[in-house]
Amino acid sequence: MITRDEAYELLKKYNKDDFHLHHGRMVEGTMRYFAEKLGYADEADFWGIVGLLHDIDFEMWPEEHCKKAPELLREAGVGEDMIHAIVSHGYGLCVDVKPEHQMEKVLFACDELTGLIGAAVLMRPSKSVQDMELKSLKKKFKDKRFAAGCDREVIIQGAEMLGWDLDELLNETLEAMKTCEEPQ
Repeated sequence: MITRDEAYELLKKYNKDDFHLHHGRMVEGTMRYFAEKLGYADEADFWGIVGLLHDIDFEMWPEEHCKKAPELLREAGVGEDMIHAIVSHGYGLCVDVKPEHQMEKVLFACDELTGLIGAAVLMRPSKSVQDMELKSLKKKFKDKRFAAGCDREVIIQGAEMLGWDLDELLNETLEAMKTCEEPQ
């Protein structure tokens, strides 16, 4: 398996924008949190690397998102199980690779949601997720004009895939991001 350091160097090879690198690290931390929380602690590195690399092709090839990724990942020696997991987060949006494993469903559900939470954090006086509460997040979620690029239907569909209600997904992702927030 590719190491975390190798994965981060690979992400940086195709992503130069600090926003995309930060998003990758936040999804990585969120995935590690969920691996621990859901009883997959022995797979936390795998879950985290999948989260880190999930948007490897997005910055340079946005029209080929999740389609260019397999080529880039195979060239780097990434295994097919990891490639499937990474590509599955684009299910129904840009590819037909359905999330099957619980980890893939978590990635599908959390990718857009981490973006929404990240946008909400920027609006807070503290610029931190540490003092954000579920009530505040739900208000931002309901406001379709706020972070309009974050697809709420994907988030809802992700919660359904996991068999969770929306509040559970929102709250757990909020808690996950509190564990991996980077200093401003």
